[in-house]
Amino acid sequence: MPSPARSRPRLPRGRAADAALASGLFLVVGLGTLRSLIGAREEPWAVTAANWVLIAVACGALYFSSRRPVAAASVAALATAVYYVTSAYDGPLLLAVVVALFLVAAAGRLHAAVVIAALCLIGTALGTIRGNGDVNQVALFMLTGWFVAMITLGGLRHSHLARARETEERAATQERLRIARELHDVVGHHLSLINVQSTAALRRLTKDPAAGADQATEALGAVKDASREALRELRATLGVLREAGEAAPTAPAPGLGRLGELTDAAGAAGLAVTVHRTGDTGPLPVEADLAAYRIVQESLTNVARHARATRADIHLDGDGDGGRLTVTVTDDGRGPAADPARTGPPGSGITGMRERARALGGDLTAGPAPGGGFSVRATLPLARTTATEEPRR
Repeated sequence: MPSPARSRPRLPRGRAADAALASGLFLVVGLGTLRSLIGAREEPWAVTAANWVLIAVACGALYFSSRRPVAAASVAALATAVYYVTSAYDGPLLLAVVVALFLVAAAGRLHAAVVIAALCLIGTALGTIRGNGDVNQVALFMLTGWFVAMITLGGLRHSHLARARETEERAATQERLRIARELHDVVGHHLSLINVQSTAALRRLTKDPAAGADQATEALGAVKDASREALRELRATLGVLREAGEAAPTAPAPGLGRLGELTDAAGAAGLAVTVHRTGDTGPLPVEADLAAYRIVQESLTNVARHARATRADIHLDGDGDGGRLTVTVTDDGRGPAADPARTGPPGSGITGMRERARALGGDLTAGPAPGGGFSVRATLPLARTTATEEPRR
């Protein structure tokens, strides 16, 4: 059984919409000008035929309105002006000019729409002054109102579409930043562990191939596990880019319930990790749980990559009354400031962690710990909140 969305008729778009607009307008104007083909003659047939050509030109010009709105409106206005000067039969061809002005303004060409409308009004006013009885001052005033209304509506539509595009682009940018942050956290963490373990295995095999074989085998096993986990999380992260109709990933979102996986992986890399829990630390909202997990993951990645530490302490402090979770990761290493390898520009790890915290309305600080080493401290509200300021890049 077809779904309601599929059975609903769709409006034409693109050139089909332009053709529908031009054809529909020609039909309306033609019906309003039929009296030029029937009844008593007020002008020669040759003049009537020429005027019908002008009607076709004025309406047909709107077929090009989406690609050349100003040119289409200019042609429609010129053909309409010649028609009203040469035809003895009054008709609704002025609709072509009204619609064309709306389309020009909707395309964001307000100045061009005002100029075309002003020229049309000046020409009509000159005809009225020279004694044209078909248009009096009241009709000229009403025509001015129509032009102003159409240009105003077109400008409002342009503003609405511009805001919609801006909102869509902003949402796309935020989604790209979120995906980039997820990829950085997932790939960076596991690749750091792979790098540490493979380096250790190579060093042991180089120093003593016979005695270091067992230790190298253990390190390569850790590399295998880390690479498999990296691939699994990478597939889950890239699931947001899947095409419509594809099955959603079934793996649960990372959270503090999987903290043991991080500590085991860090332990395999030679880093002793201890987890301390105080207060009420669960269950947590999905957003806060994921942010806390990623902050711990990135902190441990930085410790393994830069700190030259032997141990790290993770403190989770849940404040049930205040509705917030404090995550602190401290190591006994030298810290990034003292690492001579860190001579280049700072990476995006701490920036990404800070953006995660601020996206939930929290904050994150990172710097040397009082007793040595490096400390990362994040405060995450546990309610659904929105940051009051944009994350600083």
